[in-house]
Amino acid sequence: MKKIFLSLLAFNVVFFSYQSFSQCKNFAKKICKLELLPYVHDGIYNATVLSEGETAELYKTFYAGQEYRIAVCGDENLPPIQFQVLDTDRNVLYDNKKHNYAKTWDFKLQSSKQLIISIQVQTAEELTDQILSGCVAVLVGFLNVEDTLQK
Repeated sequence: MKKIFLSLLAFNVVFFSYQSFSQCKNFAKKICKLELLPYVHDGIYNATVLSEGETAELYKTFYAGQEYRIAVCGDENLPPIQFQVLDTDRNVLYDNKKHNYAKTWDFKLQSSKQLIISIQVQTAEELTDQILSGCVAVLVGFLNVEDTLQK
């Protein structure tokens, strides 16, 4: 009996984790991907469920000379989402909090490097007995060189 209960518990944890991931991936595809336009999405959907006060980091390599856009968005019920872009020495290159929590940042690097995209769901201003949580997505797009040459 105990083994059956543990098996059901493990199944529920895996099933609901997968279901949450699928919902967040769909959120990223339907809502957040639009924030990248006119940039071309790199095809990778980085999305997860976060609660207010939680943080996450994404490490990604960016290449010299390419124009990029980072888009970070979350469920409407979440407080503002702060994102920072840092180099590997943890120097802050961009902080959207200084730009009224902008959802996107466009940039171009002089040399290829790995960057850290650090996201944090801020704490709600109103005190409640319920912790807010929802999907948060980080998407990266690049400008298609052929499109920019035609303009």
